[in-house]
Amino acid sequence: MPPSRHGDLLGVAAWASAAVAVALWLASPGSHAVSGLGGWLTDAGIVAGLVATDLVLVMLVLAARVPLLDRVFGQDTAIAVHRSLGKPVLYLLLAHGALLTLGYGTASGSGPVAETVSLFSTPDVPLAYLGLGLFLVVVVSSVVAVRRHLPYEVWHVVHLLSYAAVLVALPHMLSAGSVLGQGTWQRVYWIAAYVVALGLVALYRFAVPLVVTLRHRIRVVAVEPIAPGVVSVHLSGRDLDRLGVRGGQYGVWRFWSATTWWHAHPVSFSAVPGTDRARITVRELGAGSARLARLRPGTAVSLEGPYGLFTDVARTAPYLALVASGIGITPVRALLEDTDLRPGEATVLLRGTDASQQYLWQETAELAAATGTTLYAMVGHRARSRASWATEEDLRRGVTLLSVFPRLLESDLYVCGPQAWSDLVVREARLAGVPEHRIHQERFGS
Repeated sequence: MPPSRHGDLLGVAAWASAAVAVALWLASPGSHAVSGLGGWLTDAGIVAGLVATDLVLVMLVLAARVPLLDRVFGQDTAIAVHRSLGKPVLYLLLAHGALLTLGYGTASGSGPVAETVSLFSTPDVPLAYLGLGLFLVVVVSSVVAVRRHLPYEVWHVVHLLSYAAVLVALPHMLSAGSVLGQGTWQRVYWIAAYVVALGLVALYRFAVPLVVTLRHRIRVVAVEPIAPGVVSVHLSGRDLDRLGVRGGQYGVWRFWSATTWWHAHPVSFSAVPGTDRARITVRELGAGSARLARLRPGTAVSLEGPYGLFTDVARTAPYLALVASGIGITPVRALLEDTDLRPGEATVLLRGTDASQQYLWQETAELAAATGTTLYAMVGHRARSRASWATEEDLRRGVTLLSVFPRLLESDLYVCGPQAWSDLVVREARLAGVPEHRIHQERFGS
């Protein structure tokens, strides 16, 4: 299934779960006792709150890195849907508070200001306002314009507040009013939903990585500079081949040194792990990744993963077309290494602005030669005069995807590189007639 349809399906499932939550409330006797404007406002506020809370729990599940979700939809798709729900949830939470305040105030004749003061004296409601404030901070910090100005470490710490927001909001759901009264199916449903969502986060974000860390005892062996601002981190460990890594996948790495322990890095394997060796290759994209170049041998490493659908498991066509630009070479090189190929079955296109960006090209060329794979190298600045993924010189020569990959329409196409560039490659592939389910795109920030 194409990634776009994966996202659509997850989005539909998220809103369907919210519909279930509302349906449970409508099935309760109290939901039918609506009288006057105050009653309508109050009920609208209740519905907004139920939908928002359900979607928050869905967001937690999508961010929990559940292996089943990764295998079916891909972790990148799950995170994309997670992000898309942030603003709707915030608007619903704000509506929840405003509508309930107006509804209670209208019904009692006290007005919104007096009602707000009264609500703050109600047990557990101040915690709900705290949760709303925390969630507001999380959403605002995730807006692209704001996030660009925040160091990753700051943004990550702020994002962890979402867990606190969920926890502090729970008491008022169970104690305020009769919506989730004792002995009701609604109460059972919501407690179970909280347990499942938070349990999946605890299991796959904390418990499983801890077990993997203790079982495989991964350590840094060496840090090898391979180009300006790019290093390969060589790792050792125990039974690393049992991690189940497929070429093209990535892990979320945490290096336990004094300057890196608080920052987790999503980085692709640049080689398929052996029994006791693994490797990742990292480009300096900020202060956090720059610190990896200064890691010392012996540094302990913890790992979440592997994740990703950028593997030969997704193949459906007889031929293989691999396209990589810049540091996007890492999953492509590992995928080429991990795929059983007949001579002539695969073609690889490597793209770099200049010689300094030819990361791992020699290794990739050796793998291509060993498997009878055709290798095409494209070096130079991308053409500015037209929206093209090719260089100016290649454009003049009439180079297209179909000229590089003569069997493109009989191939699975794997593309990894900077998003703007890889989007142009994918657009040309679609225009050429490559079916959506045969296009596999892994986006790198640069």
